[in-house]
Amino acid sequence: MSDAGIATNIDDSEYKVLARKYRPSSFNALIGQDAMVRTLKNAFESGRVAHAFMLTGVRGVGKTTTARIIARALNCVGVDGSGDATVEPCGECEPCQAIAEDRLVDVLEMDAASRTGVDDVRELIEGVRYKPVSARYKVYIIDEVHMLSPNAFNALLKTLEEPPAHAKFIFATTQIRKIPVTVLSRCQRFDLRRVDVETLSANFKWIAKEEGVAITDPAIALIARAADGSVRDGQSLLDQVIATGIKESQELGEDTVREMLGLVNREHSFDLFELVMSGNIADALEQLDCDYANGADPILVLKDLLDVIHWLARIKVTPQIADGLLVPEVDSKRSKDITKRLSMAALTRAWQMLLKGLHEAQVASSPIHVAEMILIRLAYLADLPTPVDALKAMDTEPDQKTQKTDPGSIASSSVGQSSSTQSAAVLKVESKSYVDPETLADDSGSDNPETFDEVIALADKMNERVLRANLISNVHLVRFKPGTIVFQPGKSMPREFSQELTRFLNDVTDRRWVVTVSLDEQGAETYQQRKNAMEASRLREVTALPFVQSVLEVFPGAEISEVRDIGGHLDLLEEVEVESTDNT
Repeated sequence: MSDAGIATNIDDSEYKVLARKYRPSSFNALIGQDAMVRTLKNAFESGRVAHAFMLTGVRGVGKTTTARIIARALNCVGVDGSGDATVEPCGECEPCQAIAEDRLVDVLEMDAASRTGVDDVRELIEGVRYKPVSARYKVYIIDEVHMLSPNAFNALLKTLEEPPAHAKFIFATTQIRKIPVTVLSRCQRFDLRRVDVETLSANFKWIAKEEGVAITDPAIALIARAADGSVRDGQSLLDQVIATGIKESQELGEDTVREMLGLVNREHSFDLFELVMSGNIADALEQLDCDYANGADPILVLKDLLDVIHWLARIKVTPQIADGLLVPEVDSKRSKDITKRLSMAALTRAWQMLLKGLHEAQVASSPIHVAEMILIRLAYLADLPTPVDALKAMDTEPDQKTQKTDPGSIASSSVGQSSSTQSAAVLKVESKSYVDPETLADDSGSDNPETFDEVIALADKMNERVLRANLISNVHLVRFKPGTIVFQPGKSMPREFSQELTRFLNDVTDRRWVVTVSLDEQGAETYQQRKNAMEASRLREVTALPFVQSVLEVFPGAEISEVRDIGGHLDLLEEVEVESTDNT
């Protein structure tokens, strides 16, 4: 993109915001509106220029800019003063210069938002009768024309239908549905499109180069996405980003943009989504609180999660887009991994829940509280079966389900049947737990568990994320034998956990289970506590090895953060918080 056709009418002593400094002044410089530009060029070249234009579109896509370009094209006389109306105004003749500087008396711009009455339109109509003072055409540009009153529109109709040959009307609006059809039928309508991210990114990259600012491509792409198709919004954001990092000599990156916009880091959005979908709600709420304390807007956090879900759903349908040139590396890697483990049904359900929750957060007095409840709701309900799966489950093996539901068990018959429907349907879900299955003693998940570890593995296999998380972290086992579980609950144990576990085991195994809560007997450590204790013991053993001690002496302040057993050998992953300032 070159600087040809960019307005430069502002005094050099005055700071020019990017949206004004790089405002197009010719059709060649107008971006993202190829269909309209092609039609107008053909109209000028063939002499079939309409007497009234209606330009509509969202804010910042070039409606007023296009109106001014049309005014210049109609009144340009060329450098030598003998030219005719042209699709490529010279920008050097007196009419072009006067229009660019807003001083040509024959080009009148009117803001319908402040002049809405019939008297304002009547004044305009009175002036239409007179010929131009110095230009070829009288051009009336009415911005936000939908704000005119009904009487004002009616007063304009006759003149708009049969205007003098020297008069042209150009209307601009963001709300085309509010324009009377009688007005629309008298105008040539152009719908200006939202500008796509690729086109916006190219424009912003060119502007940054012209301004002598170094900014990364991911940062440019983030600004383009935040602009939501509006060139002016994107250029204003770019202006703000440049002002934010103008004192820094290094290249402006994505973190600067996210900090300015109040957005959560893209990786954090993926992390939060995985935590919620894995049932690890405690860590998810902790991350949300941390982001909120750092200035993240809860509404934007929910919108980022919706953006992540939309991206994952698109990759699920068209996997090749993950390898696009403009796709950030983090989006490509994380999304490919997640889509392999999550079904489309789970994604669409999460989308609906978040979309509804976003509306609740927008009208609530405390958006952060609503955001927390949305995450909790999503973690507990993400595994519900689809209606189709539920119906299929109800139609299969009804006798077997009836036999499994014992009236003497903790769960009632009706609740047991409902849970059976859910569990049978969950078998069809493609997704698997996000928690690493290597943390389980047996990840095969026997359908008739003989040990408590096999119960955990079965919950993992059946994709019961929340149930599995509680089995690992909140169950202090008192006694276990096939068919009977007695446990002491942890502090964060849900009240209904024993009933849920009973229903789950009765639904997916061939024996009847009774799960009992004991408040008198002392339970053993939780699975997670045992695992942590084993890892700590192993770490102490490895640290005590003479070789390891010699290594730690050579690197003061180094710590062994993890010990892995790979292929029968100990793999020491060292540290890496080196507190020592020793350069040894």
